[in-house]
Amino acid sequence: MRHVVVISTGGTIASRWQGDGYAAEAAGQEVLAAGAVPEGVDVRVVDLFTVNSSQLTTGHQLRLLHAVHEVLADPSVDGIVVTHGTDTLEESALFLDLFHSDRRPVVFTGAQKPLDAEDGDAAGNLYDALLTAATGRDIGAVIVFAGQVFAARGTVKKHTVDVRAFGDPDGLPLGRVEFGRVTWGRHRARPVPLPLPARDAVAPRVDVVMHHSDGDAVLFEAALGAGARGVVVVGTGAGNTNPEVAAAVGRAVRDGVLVAISTRVAAGAVTPLYTGGGAVDLAAAGAQLTGTLRPGQARIAVLAALLGAPSAEEAPETLRQVLAATPQALTRSDLYLVDRVGK
Repeated sequence: MRHVVVISTGGTIASRWQGDGYAAEAAGQEVLAAGAVPEGVDVRVVDLFTVNSSQLTTGHQLRLLHAVHEVLADPSVDGIVVTHGTDTLEESALFLDLFHSDRRPVVFTGAQKPLDAEDGDAAGNLYDALLTAATGRDIGAVIVFAGQVFAARGTVKKHTVDVRAFGDPDGLPLGRVEFGRVTWGRHRARPVPLPLPARDAVAPRVDVVMHHSDGDAVLFEAALGAGARGVVVVGTGAGNTNPEVAAAVGRAVRDGVLVAISTRVAAGAVTPLYTGGGAVDLAAAGAQLTGTLRPGQARIAVLAALLGAPSAEEAPETLRQVLAATPQALTRSDLYLVDRVGK
């Protein structure tokens, strides 16, 4: 018998109609009862909180992180399933993954259709997640959805309502769940985990600012004025802004703010190709390029670095270590070869 603990946090998988829209209200045991449990798996449910995931805060994520570590303190537990809303599932999954040191898996899942939908996806996703949690090893935190198993890092919600909601635009699934078993396709190396932050750690403010045509430094400066200790700049293309934003980034970095560069493009790595406020200048100003992490997960990387660094002065190096396991930009020689092959 394999022992799996389900930590329930709300989301669509726990939602019912409220008269003018859906909201999370069902307890974890109700969610579990909506479908079948794999043979040979014993399940215990922990109701941590019940919210729509768009309402989540770092405080919620810290509670979840510590709940996972408390559950795994029991050696009889083989794995954990976290039922979670899909809006911010990719953020919570990466957050836990960055602090996860146990061989046993933490499997995130949810649903795109509410609990009482006749054609709902909750039961199937939960069954697959339980199976993955019971049998997986050395996979860290993963996302199981619509029969696929994805590493937390790099996986994003790719569709607002379709049941095949998640994917990694720059990678393949780790495995698939079909015919009552998990088939593993590849192994992804696990990074060194960050030290666990205190349960009552004060969450630093980390903001996300998007660049666009006519973009300036006003919102970036506003984030700093609001007390942000970290800012993710969502660049155009391969991670580009303009000279005004690049200058503001340089001033912020000199003042001790952790600045990271992501992109609003759906796939591909942030790449230092362009000057004139592009990623070349942003990196020279002290910002860190986040590889293939999209904005939500880039923010989590900055947040985790601030929480996990031994001191504020060491946060930039901690972020570099976090990003080291993320696929990064092509080198100039790589780009030359791509160009030659393309011709």
